[in-house]
Order: sequence, then structure tokens, then C-alpha cells
Amino acid sequence: MTEKAREAALAYHAASPAGKIAVQPTKPCDTQGDLALAYTPGVAEPVRAIEANPEDAYRYTAKGNLVAVVSDGTAVLGLGNVGPLAAKPVLEGKAVLFKRFADIDVFDLEVKATSPEQFIEIVAALEPTFGGINLEDIAAPACFVIEKALRERLSIPVFHDDQHGTAVIVCAGLLNALELQGKSLKTARIVCLGAGAAGLTSLHLLISLGAAVENMILVDSRGVVHSERTDLNSYKRVFAHTTPLRTLAEAMDGADVFIGVAAADLVDTQMVRAMAPRPVVFALANPVPEILPEVAHGARSDLIMATGRSDYPNQVNNVLGFPFIFRGALDVRARTIDAGMREAAARALAQLVREEVPDSVLRAYGVEELTFGPEYLIPKPLDPRVPLRVAPAVAAAAMASGVARRRVDLAAYADELANRLTPGRTVMSVVIQKAHASPRRVVFSEGEERKVLRAASRLREEGIAVPILLGRESVIRATLEEMRIDVPLEVVDPAVSDRRDTYAEGLHAQRARKGVTLREARELLQHPNVFGAMMVRAGDADAFVAGLTYHYPDVIRPALQVIGAAPGVSRVAGLYLMVAPDGRVVLIADPTVNVDPSAAEVADIALMAADRAREFGMEPRMALLSYSNFGSTPDVRTAKMAEATALVKARRPGLVVDGEMMADVALSPGLREEDYAFSSLAGEANVLIFPSLEAANVAYKLLQQLGGAAAIGPILMGMDRPVHVLSRGVEVSEIVNMAAIAVVDAQNVAARRGPGGTTSG
Repeated sequence: MTEKAREAALAYHAASPAGKIAVQPTKPCDTQGDLALAYTPGVAEPVRAIEANPEDAYRYTAKGNLVAVVSDGTAVLGLGNVGPLAAKPVLEGKAVLFKRFADIDVFDLEVKATSPEQFIEIVAALEPTFGGINLEDIAAPACFVIEKALRERLSIPVFHDDQHGTAVIVCAGLLNALELQGKSLKTARIVCLGAGAAGLTSLHLLISLGAAVENMILVDSRGVVHSERTDLNSYKRVFAHTTPLRTLAEAMDGADVFIGVAAADLVDTQMVRAMAPRPVVFALANPVPEILPEVAHGARSDLIMATGRSDYPNQVNNVLGFPFIFRGALDVRARTIDAGMREAAARALAQLVREEVPDSVLRAYGVEELTFGPEYLIPKPLDPRVPLRVAPAVAAAAMASGVARRRVDLAAYADELANRLTPGRTVMSVVIQKAHASPRRVVFSEGEERKVLRAASRLREEGIAVPILLGRESVIRATLEEMRIDVPLEVVDPAVSDRRDTYAEGLHAQRARKGVTLREARELLQHPNVFGAMMVRAGDADAFVAGLTYHYPDVIRPALQVIGAAPGVSRVAGLYLMVAPDGRVVLIADPTVNVDPSAAEVADIALMAADRAREFGMEPRMALLSYSNFGSTPDVRTAKMAEATALVKARRPGLVVDGEMMADVALSPGLREEDYAFSSLAGEANVLIFPSLEAANVAYKLLQQLGGAAAIGPILMGMDRPVHVLSRGVEVSEIVNMAAIAVVDAQNVAARRGPGGTTSG
């Protein structure tokens, strides 16, 4: 590392609090009652239950989601035997990855052991604490002895990541590389340089996937591993063939595959040129591979290559494996992680790269496109779909082999996992299920945009909506063909539509008293946002969605002019659904439309937000916010929120609502019980109504930036027909979510308008 990078790394780890991990309680501990439940006397009850039935430990403690990352510090990264204490930053880092990618809690354990046997005894004695053991940075061959002994003794998964994690990712990439090169794993001639944990275990997993051991040549620091050598341990002897080959160069002559898990610069261009046609080179030494990609590609134009580095395509990164292998194993309470589970993980990763890549992944890696091919063999570590593919595949394999002690419905498990790892998905799943029941026509004014096209294809394929794309048909069809989207999608070109004259007459009739002539109406309809709004008003579409490339006013202004507010609504308003990192969900209104609403308008906004909460499957508990608690700071602004609260209670007597109150009182039942026991608000508020656009907008952005909350919205409330405005540059998934919300809105409009649900008008 450069001196600047070294200083930055040290400063990162030294910043208060030192290190990278901490322990946080998962239950409230604010009152004497909480303490009595958390410790004595309440804690005695789960103790008795577990004594009677040890499996209840998974029900009453954190064991089922707790993994030990354990090392003796004998093989830390590329630094060698630095000892257990110096290994601690690495193990803390591993803990961060477990939590960040799979929501698994970790204790890092650095063990000062004088022998493998002592290490085994120490770790084995800790079995009651953990749901799984991840062995890390232990030198070979001791790592093989340790893992084997612990697997045999313990009834929880034991997994040496340097062996099996690397092997899973290597095999996933190699399956795809060989397919692209037109070769078979069964017949491929494979050379592996490096006879440590990663190399040997990768070869064994390849054999279980179909490779032939007789086609494998293992090379260690002394050359080819062959049958005449007398210095081989039992682990290397498996690959000791009768062969005249003695050097790496000789072994690579005619080889189809090279796997390097050794050290820098051990492969030269002559060796690469000597390989078979269309070779595969996985040079995985870090930080400098056995041969640099630019050197290898300079020697051969027909090769496919992977490294362990993130600055080259096809990074073999263990974070694609171990968090999700453990996630699946823990969730079915597997006794072990067997070969079938590792194979399932490798195949799931290999398959994932054949699917369309989310925009969030493209943006994270600064690329416009990723398509299965020579430079995209392995999923990216930040791909949010990886856990949703790997963990269920591992769980299924564990149940199939009989090592699972708990059976799960795989479809329900995959959905539960997605809800757990994807903020906001639980709420949106309610909306999407409603949309599925009766898909409606959603018109997109930005029909030529690639994100909109991808979203439209998903909406159609998944039966969420019937998308209508506005734009030039020739451009849209060409882009769809280029993107290989063959889903039937309706395209309307406003410039040549046979509905232009009808829409112009309707717009003129509506806006004539606002100074709009028939000629001006025709000109206005050239703008797709006006045309899309008119389609909804005329009943040719049920909902309108736009904003990917427009500013908010450019969408909402024509929508208000053409469609307007629903009957009885004094003000159209906006709402954001905020999902906190701990899964808590709150609705915030109004952060987008009304600058300083009156008390009556605040009441309208509150009631619309309550209705929206129920559409999300939430029972609203509403707080009208201010800088005062129930009149503690008399002021015209606090009085406004008190009056709005009274109006809401009068109009909806059964609604759980109170105000005016401060945000901390709204979100903390303990604070309310202490000073405001009279409050009619029960529990933690989940619908927050702000006194002004300024306050709401600041609050939701602070929640995003400082609190790490995910924001779904802005959701427009109170329109006569469904209109929703996208935030500029949103992801495809967010466009899909907003369209689903629009479909549910359209269903509600149809229900209000009577049998048949017509929205024509």
C-alpha cells in the first residue's frame, strides 16, 4: 500500500470506537420491568425450558444466528504466521461481512493454541454458544486436521472458508468459463498451482461436480506432485499420478485450465501460449496474481481469465460464498455443511450471472452493462440477489441430504429471506400481491428510457401491471431488440396517435377558462407528460408514472391541470415510506407538495396517509408533530397541529392518533407513559404528519443520510386518478414498486366508481 493508503487504513480502524464491531441488545431494556424480563427473575424461564429441551436454545437465545469466526493466526491473508492477536482485525472484518451481507451475528475468537489438538479442544468446548463455526487463516496441513476433527465432534456446521469458500467461487466461475470456451468439466485437463487449503479443496469440489481426478495435475513449491515423490502428505497423495511431468511449464503444455493459488509472477507468457486452444486461467494470488491479466491477454487472445482482485473482471471473492452458505445452513439448523451444500452454492452462483443485472449493481461498479460472457463469469459481491439464490440452494441441499434438523417451505423461505435482507420489501410485498390480483394499465411517459423498458418488461412478465410506453415506436422497438426483451409491450407515439384530436378537444374544454386555446391544447399534447395524463383522464390508461428524467414540478403540474384532485380533497399531498435498518417502517407526510398547509389541510393529509398505511398492510398509529408536547409551547404553529389533531379525531373517531407532540415522544412509548399517560396514541407511531413541507423534507432526508433508512416514494395522495412521480435516476426495482402502488390506486378508484371498476371519464 502507499503511505497515504496505509495511514487511511490505520485511521479507519483507530477511529472511536476502536475496531469494526460491537454488541447491541435486541430487546428493550429501558424500564425495571424490562430488566426483570431480561435478567433475574425472568431469565430463569428460558433456562428451565432449554434444560428440558436443548433445541429450545434456538427459540430463546441468539444461538441460531450466531457464528464464531476462529483463527490461530498462522496464515493471515498474505502476511503469514502473525499470531492470533494480529489476526483480530481480519476476523473483525469477517464479522462485518457476515453481518452486512447475510445479517449473521459473529463473535471473533483469536485462539492462542500450542498445537492443533489444543485448538480443537478449545473450539469444541464452545459448541453450546454458537450455531456455526467459521475457521479462518489457519495454515495447512493443520487446517485439514482441525476441520476434520471438529466436523466429526460437533453437531453444528464447521466451515474453513480458506478451503471451501474459495473452492465454491472457483468452481462457479470455472463452470461458466468452460461452457463459454466450449469445453467440458469432465474432460478438461486442469493444472493447479498451490497445494494448500484453497487449491486442494477446489480440486475436490471440482471432482464432486464432475471433473476427473486423472485429468488433474497438482503443482507445489517443489514441482509437479507425482507418484515417485516421497515427501507427500496424505492430502497431496490423492493427486499424485504416474507422469513424466516435473515442472509447471511442462504441466501447462496443452492444459485447458490453470488454477493458481500460490504466489505472484510464477506463470510466464510462454506457459500461457503452450496451453490448449481457448484456455481458462484463474490466477488468484493476492495482491499480485501468478500472471497479470494484461500480460496473459497479450500472450493469448482466446483465453478467459479471473483473478482475486477487484480491479479486474471476474473477481473470485469469498464474500460471495461464506455468508450465504452459513445463512442457508443456520436457517435449517444443519448439523454440517456437506459437499452437496457446497455444490449447490457453486451452481447457484454460476446460474445467477445469466440473469439481468440490477441497476444498483451497475452503478456500484461504474459500468453501463454486465452480460454473461468472458468478462462476467461470477456475480459481483454487491449484487443483492446473491443471498436470495445461494442461501435457499444451500438450505434445499441440506434438507435433501438429511443434515437439516429443521425443514422449511423453500418458496416461503426465499420470500422471508428477501424480506429480511431487502429494506422495505415486506411492505411492498403486500402492495405487489394486491396488484397481482387485478393488474391495471400504467402509462409511462419516458418509454424510450432503458430503465423504464426493463421495468415494463418485469411488470408484464410478473403480472403486476399492463405497461403502456410513450415514445417513438421505432426507437423503442429497436432498443427492446438490442436489450433482448421480447415481452409484448404496448407503445403509443403521441406524435402520430389517432387520439390526439380527441385529447386536444378534451383538454381545450377543460382548460378554456384558463386561457388555453384549441391550438395551444394541441401543442401542449406534444409533451408526453400532458399526453400521458390525458390518457388516464380519458380512460385509455388507469395510472400515470413519470419522473425518471424530469424534475418533480414537470410531472405534477400537468397532472394537476389535467386530472386534478379527487372530490372532497382540499390538497393533493406527498408521502414517503421510510424503512429503517432495523426493519421499522414509518410513513412521513408531506415532504413534497404543500409548503405550509392549514390545520384543515393537515387533517386531510393525515387521513389520506392513514388510508395509505392500511394499503401497505399497516395499522396506522399516527402522530401530528411539532416542537411542542400537547400545548407545552403555545404558538400559532403548534396550535395549528393541535387543531388538526382535533379535526382528525372528529372525522375518524376510531383512528389511533394524537398530537401535537415532538418526534421523540411520538416514537418512544416510554417517554409518553412517563409524562403524558393521557395520550391516546398507543405504541410507537408509524405515521408521522409534519407541520410543513420544510420540516418533513428535512426529516426524511436526515433519516436517509444519517439513519441509513431506505425511502420508497414520493407517493402522491389525493389525485382523482392515480399519478406517481419517480425520483430522478431511480432503480428499475423502484420503478416497479411505484407502478405497483399505482395499480393498487387504480383498483381503489375503480372500486369507488362502482361495479366494473371503470375509470373512463
